[in-house]
Amino acid sequence: MSPRLLRWALLIGWVIVLLAVAVYTGHTLKLSTDLRSFMPPAQTPDQKLLMEQIGEGPGSRLLLLALSGDGEEQLAELSRRFSAALRQDAHFSQVVNGEFDAGLLDEALLPYRYLLTPSFDATPLDAATLADELGQRVEDLGSPAATLLKPILPRDPTLEIMKLAEQWSPPKQPLLRDGVWFSPEGEALLLVQTHAAGFDPAAQGEAIAAIESTFAANKAGSANARLVISGPGYFSVLVNASTRGESEWLGRISTVGFIILLLLAYRSVAVLGLAALPIASGALAGVAAIAVVFTEMHGITLAFGFTLLGVAQEYPIRLLSHRRAGETALESVRSLWPLLLTAIASACIAYLAFFASGVTGLMQLAVFTISGLLVAGFSTRYLLPRVLPPGFRDAADTPGLGRIWNWLEGLPRPRWLPPALLVIAALMLWSATTPFWQNDLASLTPVPKDLMQREGRLRAALGAPDVRYLLIVEAADAEGVLELSEKISPRIDALVEQGAVNAAELPSRYLPSLATQRTRQAALPDSPALAAMLADASQGLPFRAGLFQPFLDDVEKARTLEALSPAEFARSPIGARIEAMLVQRDGHWLGLGTIIGMQDPAAFDALARETDGAVRLLDLKGASESLVASYRERILHAFAIAIVLLVITVFIAFRDIHRAWHVLAPMTLATILVLAVLRAGGTSLSLFHLVALTLAAGLGLHYALFFERTTPDAAEARRTLHATLVCVISALLVFALLAWSSLPVLRAIGLTVSLGVGFHFCLSILMARKGRSRDAG
Repeated sequence: MSPRLLRWALLIGWVIVLLAVAVYTGHTLKLSTDLRSFMPPAQTPDQKLLMEQIGEGPGSRLLLLALSGDGEEQLAELSRRFSAALRQDAHFSQVVNGEFDAGLLDEALLPYRYLLTPSFDATPLDAATLADELGQRVEDLGSPAATLLKPILPRDPTLEIMKLAEQWSPPKQPLLRDGVWFSPEGEALLLVQTHAAGFDPAAQGEAIAAIESTFAANKAGSANARLVISGPGYFSVLVNASTRGESEWLGRISTVGFIILLLLAYRSVAVLGLAALPIASGALAGVAAIAVVFTEMHGITLAFGFTLLGVAQEYPIRLLSHRRAGETALESVRSLWPLLLTAIASACIAYLAFFASGVTGLMQLAVFTISGLLVAGFSTRYLLPRVLPPGFRDAADTPGLGRIWNWLEGLPRPRWLPPALLVIAALMLWSATTPFWQNDLASLTPVPKDLMQREGRLRAALGAPDVRYLLIVEAADAEGVLELSEKISPRIDALVEQGAVNAAELPSRYLPSLATQRTRQAALPDSPALAAMLADASQGLPFRAGLFQPFLDDVEKARTLEALSPAEFARSPIGARIEAMLVQRDGHWLGLGTIIGMQDPAAFDALARETDGAVRLLDLKGASESLVASYRERILHAFAIAIVLLVITVFIAFRDIHRAWHVLAPMTLATILVLAVLRAGGTSLSLFHLVALTLAAGLGLHYALFFERTTPDAAEARRTLHATLVCVISALLVFALLAWSSLPVLRAIGLTVSLGVGFHFCLSILMARKGRSRDAG
């Protein structure tokens, strides 16, 4: 077979394998969007609880809705239609708008109302109580509430259903107008709880889409009505969409710039397409590796993986720029391979630190990047040279390149430069006034200020629970939690009276302990006694005989029921609430009480002391900061090990301490300078800065390695410079654009890598040995 046919056969085979891998991964790999995959592994019980509450906690699954733009009556009617439709949607576990929900207690739970309500704890269910209640019902039947009361009156003349509905409504009730909630600004308000985790943008996106479509379908007659959505789930969808959208358009711009750069550098469309094959191979290899190891890949891993894989674009660029006249591409790459292999091994060692983190998302990132770099590097060594066309334009002949090289070689290299830069960096680091580390996870994905203000206003108007604080009630079993919850309820009420907190919601608010239920059950009169009491209480009132037989039947049934357990209660329409508030962890049970309007956290310290810590206030923000701090320490230890391995790798590659120093010193000093500039600019460092510093170091190591390389002639020196300039410009095309992003994560990565590329390039030249090649002009 002729060399031309052999080259085409190999090229076609290569493309077919890539397509096969793409089809395989497309069918086997699932994409995840749960942001908890990128959260640090929890160590303490409070940190584990934090991780659960971030996604599953009642506060994180709440969506706050506001209807505006129309008259009060129209908005109230729209609120009723809208709520009724949402309650039929499987996306939501609870929809509350202030109106009485007849479906709050299903048929199985309805007789239990006499065991759940505290109505008869102080005053027994006797003839006097019944007479007062029935007299009140006569008045109610003459009011606008008659339509609501008539269907339930025969079964519930004391209105225990409505009392429970009020008891199970938010502790701090919003304004009630025309039977539904309103804000002081005249908006109709709704509180919606999703089944989906709060930090699952995909599932939350589906829920929000369902809300919007239901609103559109039910706004007939309220053409001017507008819907506003807020809450943690809405923010996670918003931030996820913004990050993806901005990444995509920045990626498109940088891709176009990269294509133009390569066309200018190599003047060949065919070469441009072929140079993309090692990078595509690396990307598909990374995805396939995750499909084998994890079966599921986070969307952020995919996005960041392609960014980190940007290191691999240097491999084909080095080959294309270092091709020499009179020899094949395969012969050219052989002389480059020792340095390329050192660069590949060094980058893989650096990314091993992410695998050691224990964070699923970062472990995926490590597997993706290391697999991708290895495949991209080895395909550049063994496949790309065999498919490149024989004809090419020697990069050494690029006009002006020799003058640039001679100018760079002529730059002074004072021995005092590195220590002087270290002193300047130390002063910049010392003068920084902001905290060195960023421990606040929320600041990495901030929501626009106006949206946060709106969320705060709606949360205050609705009396929705805070997402920062939880009141933890701990006991050996669920019954113990409910008993302790009942015991401390008076103390919580006292704290509300003192102004330490606006309101609090304990598990016993929904489900009393078994002991309380049995006490209430024992106090209920039997059927004959209740019938006699009812007859006495009904005298002189306009109720027909036998009207209240369903009431008598329910009370009698309640007297013989087994007390309601949490498992039984969880199957009711309101059961999701108690299911979220009662959780079993490591052989004991926790009750999760929600807090509304925390004013004085220290006021709960006495309660914790009195109960020996069985009741305590958990600051989720404090727990998250301690989690980030402990996780960062673990990452830094992994990085320290990676740095030691990196140094060993470079020493082994050169077998010369002096030459290894000229590679490692620029990379180290450049990293310190990047940190100094960031800190002097008021930046507190986050996990994403560590990721970016690793990427910048990987790029910078390439520059130092090739500038340290002894070139045999002037032409080879120009080729080295050509390849490095193309690599530097291509990196800046990507990361300088990211540095202008409005999103903190993208901006952190873009700014850090851009600074790193600039410092590494300059220092690799200024700290390299002089005289490696002369007369490059």
